[in-house]
Amino acid sequence: MRVDRIRLENFKCYGDADLRLEDGVTVVHGVNGSGKSTLLEGVFFALYGSKALDDRTLDDVITIGEDSAEIEVWFTHDGREYHVERRLSLRGDRATTTKCVLETPDRTIEGARDVRRRVTELLRMDADAFVNCAYVRQGEVNKLIHASPSERQDMIDDLLQLGALEEYRERASDARLGVKTVLDGQQEVLEDVRTQVERKEDKELHERLNGLESRRSEISEEIDHYETQREQAEQTRDAAEDVLERHEETREEIADLEDEIEELRSKISETSQQREDAKDRIRDREDEREELADEREQRLSEVDFERGDPDDVGEHIADLETRDEDLRDDLEEVRVAITKTSGEIERLREEADDLESQAAKARTDADDLGERIDSDEDDIAEREEKLAELDDEIESIRERFDAAPIEFGDAAAHLEEFEGEREALTDEIGDVTADIRAAENAIDEGERLLEEGKCPECGQPVADSPHVDVLEDKREELETLEQRLADLEAERDGLDERIERAEDLREAERRVDRLEDNRDTVTQLLDEKRETLAERREQRLQLLEDADEYEADADAKREEADDHEDDLAEKRAELGEINGERSEIKDTLESLRCIEDIDDRHDDLETEVENLRERRQDWQQLNDERRETLSSKRERKRDLESEFDEKRVQTAREDKQNAERYLEQVDEKLAELEDRHDDVQNAIGAVENELEELERLRERLERLEHRANRLESLYEEAQTLQTTYGDLRAELRQRNVETLERLLNETFDLVYRNDSYASIDLDGDYRLTVYQKDGECLDPEQLSGGERALFNLSLRCAIYRLLAEGVEGAAPMPPLILDEPTVFLDSGHVTQLIALVESMRELGVEQIVVVSHDEELVGAADSLVRVEKDATSNRSRLERGEPPEAALLAAE
Repeated sequence: MRVDRIRLENFKCYGDADLRLEDGVTVVHGVNGSGKSTLLEGVFFALYGSKALDDRTLDDVITIGEDSAEIEVWFTHDGREYHVERRLSLRGDRATTTKCVLETPDRTIEGARDVRRRVTELLRMDADAFVNCAYVRQGEVNKLIHASPSERQDMIDDLLQLGALEEYRERASDARLGVKTVLDGQQEVLEDVRTQVERKEDKELHERLNGLESRRSEISEEIDHYETQREQAEQTRDAAEDVLERHEETREEIADLEDEIEELRSKISETSQQREDAKDRIRDREDEREELADEREQRLSEVDFERGDPDDVGEHIADLETRDEDLRDDLEEVRVAITKTSGEIERLREEADDLESQAAKARTDADDLGERIDSDEDDIAEREEKLAELDDEIESIRERFDAAPIEFGDAAAHLEEFEGEREALTDEIGDVTADIRAAENAIDEGERLLEEGKCPECGQPVADSPHVDVLEDKREELETLEQRLADLEAERDGLDERIERAEDLREAERRVDRLEDNRDTVTQLLDEKRETLAERREQRLQLLEDADEYEADADAKREEADDHEDDLAEKRAELGEINGERSEIKDTLESLRCIEDIDDRHDDLETEVENLRERRQDWQQLNDERRETLSSKRERKRDLESEFDEKRVQTAREDKQNAERYLEQVDEKLAELEDRHDDVQNAIGAVENELEELERLRERLERLEHRANRLESLYEEAQTLQTTYGDLRAELRQRNVETLERLLNETFDLVYRNDSYASIDLDGDYRLTVYQKDGECLDPEQLSGGERALFNLSLRCAIYRLLAEGVEGAAPMPPLILDEPTVFLDSGHVTQLIALVESMRELGVEQIVVVSHDEELVGAADSLVRVEKDATSNRSRLERGEPPEAALLAAE
């Protein structure tokens, strides 16, 4: 993975920042508190969202005083380009994520959880794994050392994806226990079902079923006999009820006929009254028609219009409406012309005001440019003076090499030669020290053997005087070794003094290089300043010419506006004439429309009179039809009254009573038989249910036996799978421990070559042990602060290398990010840190980002980003390379 670009808006101390990161080593440099670490926190937050905030909330991310923030990161992973964007907004007193999008080559993913899940899948590490491997955050450089072996094991196992194997093993264990629980329960159920089957078979259910079915047939025959007798009684009862119902229907029909006859009489009377009322309404409408004719004549006399055919009124109205429409169009045209002319006048005067404002602004800008020209001239003079000072300091430093044993430019090779000699001396001192300790141990052991009367050479008991000469030889050898050690240490002290002088010369060469770079930068800026001064002088002259031109154009615009004022007055007079004529037309149209309404009302009255006359005829015809119906209903009533036969009705009543008494008795008997039949049927159903239950139990018994066999097989498979995952994790962990131990020793040896430490041991439980050259072992916690920090950085880099080698081609590693790694280091250890960074680059790490306030790390950078914070606004800003101001301060 390679981070290509990051953009921050209102993110903590950044108002607006946009940075592109290059391959190689990028050093983000600035004083403490300038916002360097915040830049990397932005990358971390863009990838993992709230998981990157530790105990903080989203409210802490948005810049104080702002209500929203945006973070964007573009990165390349496995040769494919990705873009992630997060947007936060304050809603009330809380900040929420309003947008979270990850654009991939295949699709766009939205939502904070889905984006974090996809990033974790891409990098094959979550937020915790990211900070344990690729991102060494400020203050956490010793995190892995301070962790317990079990915590360190969990961290590294998770990074190497071994935690997944343990999770799988636990899942297999849970599955095995779950299968065991289910199997035990299944065995209990199986035994219970087998017992139930045996009990059912002992009841002889088929014999019981045959006896119950025979008894049910006998009861059914008896029920059929009584039901036949009941049907005959029901027929007798129904025939009697028909006679009685017919008698009742006849009486009801006579009563209905009496009501209908009375209703017809009432309707005939009511319709006759309606005919009389219609006659009076016809008379009223004819009177109203005469009144309307008189009113029409009066209205016609008020209008200048020739009397005649009423159609002329409509034509005259149409002519007046057409004229009014034409006048309205003319009125609209005049209004549009007035509006247009007024707008033109206003536009011209506004343009004149704008031109005068532009003229004033041009003159103000010209004055400002004049002040800036004076300031530029002062800056040029100051920078020329600073350039001379840089030349003097460069020459002064070069003069130091006149008295030195080497030429300028050879200091690095000279220092490397001394360091090689010192390394050889250090190795030889270590060897002599080890020989001295061995000799001392041999002398002590020999003296102990002498006291016991044993040979100091072979350790066997001897008579008389033991071999004392052996001890004397060892003492002489020890004395020689101690003298040799003193000589070597004296030689090393002298060599240290020469190395110190060589380092001073090397630093002088570097100082000259930086001063020359600063001089080139100041020279380039001085040339640019002179070009800018000439351009500003030309701009000032152009602004003064523009101001004169703006003022002339403004005067012309105001004269043109005055000419349009006369045209506006003429249009307004024309508007008054049109409105007067439209008012006269409106009065005439009102009178004509009243006449038209009178004509319409006259026609309506004539139609209404005609309708009333037709309705009177309809009502007369309707009454004639009703009188005929009344006569026929009276005839029907007389016929029904003659049909009554009281003897037949009495016989029907007696037959009905006898049939109902028999039905009551037979129903009781049938109910008793039905109950007996139901009891037998229920008993048959119970036996059949038990037979069905027996068959289901047999089938269930077969299924349970089959399932129990499958569960036993599944239990054995889960047990095998659990063992396999455990063995595989142990094997892979051992391989990774061996590889990590090798890489850790290689990395630590690259950055910390001294005579104190021989190797580092990492056991299978991730316990770390440091071995000294004399064979003694130390816990990493016993190292000094700087040594401990370098040890931990070496461990981090070794883990990084292990992951890179283990997943190469499948999931390229993220950049190696070191945030303030020099916090616990003195100046000597910083040099070794630089060597560590250089070694990681040589080992193929594509992108390394180092955040530091230490000037020494700048020299290791392929690209440099400087961070500064404005004391007034408290906002940080980014700048590529070294700012000119900083270069001048360094030169002073």
